Amino acid sequence: MKSMKLRHVHLYLIYGFHFVLALCTASVSAGELHLAVAANFTQPLKQHLKQQFEKDSGHRLIISFGGTGQLYSQIKYGAPFDLFLAADMKRPEKLVSEGLAVAESLFTYAEGQLILWSADPDIVDANGKILSTGQFKHLAIAHPKMAPYGAAAKQVLEKLGLWETLRHQHQIVRGNNVSQAYQFTATANAQLGFIALSQYQATPKRGSHWQVPKDWYSPIRQGAVLLKRGQNNPAAKAFIAFLQSDSARQTIEELGYVVPLRREASRLYETRESLI
Repeated sequence: MKSMKLRHVHLYLIYGFHFVLALCTASVSAGELHLAVAANFTQPLKQHLKQQFEKDSGHRLIISFGGTGQLYSQIKYGAPFDLFLAADMKRPEKLVSEGLAVAESLFTYAEGQLILWSADPDIVDANGKILSTGQFKHLAIAHPKMAPYGAAAKQVLEKLGLWETLRHQHQIVRGNNVSQAYQFTATANAQLGFIALSQYQATPKRGSHWQVPKDWYSPIRQGAVLLKRGQNNPAAKAFIAFLQSDSARQTIEELGYVVPLRREASRLYETRESLI
């Protein structure tokens, strides 16, 4: 009788060990990734890339969207993010120089395009001449000091000689990021708004728009960087590799961005040992 009890105890220990081992294996193979993402990239990530990555990898994305400047400040003061997808290269580069991000991981994942948009189909002409007429009450832009799309909008208005005039006449409405500029315009709180082409392509209310010539503003090169907090996170490395895959690049391009030349970085993040 005693030997039977001992055998049962032994079997329970074996089954228990394998159960714990299975749990540990699952936790290693499927992880969580905390992403800080620029507001302009909301729709591409939420509606397309997130589902594709989670299905292919088994990892789970936890995403916070906001203005690039705002997210940079949060990361600098200890926000628990593993990876930063910015709307410029300046903030990711600063995080590298400040010792908060991995230098070898920095790359451009997309280049944004700026448009002038109105929810009204009859306001914006093909050359954006509505700006020079002044026949509008408010123009929405992202804050130039906080958001790259806002800085680009300011450059366009300065090129047209309109920045100071519109500012003094209180016709410019600033949002903290380009998503707020879009909301102001979509809800008709502003007749016009400078937004990302990707936002326009995602909106059901097409309205009218003018695609600003790319040489009217500095390139909106959007940088991704692995933060020091996430350098040992397999999910972070897997997402970097995914973001540079053919399928992800095609999706990004279809959603209104210019995709830069491929950088041979994805191989760096295919194994757990890299950057550790």
